[in-house]
Amino acid sequence: MKLLDAVRLVAARELKVKLRDKTFLFSTLFFLLFAAAATVLPAVFADGPSSVAVAQASPYEGRLREAGLQVKVAADPERTVRDSDADAAVVDKDGKPEVLALKRAPNDVVSALSAAPAVRLLDPSAVNELASFLVPFMFALVFFFTSLTFGIQIAQSVVEEKQTRMVEILVAAVPVRALLIGKVAAGGILALAQVALITVVSVAGAQFTDGGGSLLPLLGPAMTWFVPFFVLGFVMLAALWAAVGALVNRLEDVGNAGMPVQLAVMLPFFAVMLLRDNAAVMRVLSYVPLSSPTAMPVRVFTGDAAAWEPLVALVLLAAATVGALLAGARLYEGSLLRTNGRTSWKAAWRDRELSRI
Repeated sequence: MKLLDAVRLVAARELKVKLRDKTFLFSTLFFLLFAAAATVLPAVFADGPSSVAVAQASPYEGRLREAGLQVKVAADPERTVRDSDADAAVVDKDGKPEVLALKRAPNDVVSALSAAPAVRLLDPSAVNELASFLVPFMFALVFFFTSLTFGIQIAQSVVEEKQTRMVEILVAAVPVRALLIGKVAAGGILALAQVALITVVSVAGAQFTDGGGSLLPLLGPAMTWFVPFFVLGFVMLAALWAAVGALVNRLEDVGNAGMPVQLAVMLPFFAVMLLRDNAAVMRVLSYVPLSSPTAMPVRVFTGDAAAWEPLVALVLLAAATVGALLAGARLYEGSLLRTNGRTSWKAAWRDRELSRI
């Protein structure tokens, strides 16, 4: 059987098994509900525009309506506020507007009656402080949890096949390297599909917020670059997680054996989150393969990356991914059929018992 045909067969088997896995389906549903809630609920439960009472033929009624406020015409605006039938009232005092409220000043009413000075933005493409925090957090969180969750699942799948001796049947039918590539390919397809669904739900939910429409055009280029960086970064780590699964014979040992890979995922996550305001550090992180899947899209979003920088970082990440695949394959082949306890990284690399491929 050709390697490509074997990879396709293994990947199809992994997809069928995973799509029937209730844990995977429930986790996907949970992430979708979380993404929808995170974007829709703040807008749903946010305070609407203030209701404001004015006297009949008030000169301020037009300005208040233009500001989107709920205007109520009342014979006694002050009494309307005291009876809690309106959040505020605007009355004329000596030819000037006076705002009446019970306990706190309604900022939207005050703003509607205030004359704002002209503003000229010197850097109109700059994002606000909230977006500058949420976007790096989103990119880092998606890559962190997806690569860690699916990576551990790949490792556990390898261990389960070793425990049930299914791996011996699979090795007799397809090349060992096809097992590795097929598992990584299936995990990558599922992870990318999950991220795509979450993105669609988040974008749709953002339409319900006030700032979603202005933020999405800025996110477009960053999200476009995030996809290839995510795919290559995921494949790089998934190959190592498959090797981790081949090193052990019990599910309980996956955590200890995979500690180096976990650190390789966690350290870049915290580095991007904690040092996102340091331009020099972010520039370095955007070229390091372990952190570039999150750091470079963030720099694209903030406008700090030149047009050529994502291309160079992507080439470096691709080279690191190829190296991780080769290293993972060697470790995978050197430990997959070992059933006499946990195999060390050094022993799996040195012996490579299944190097016939």
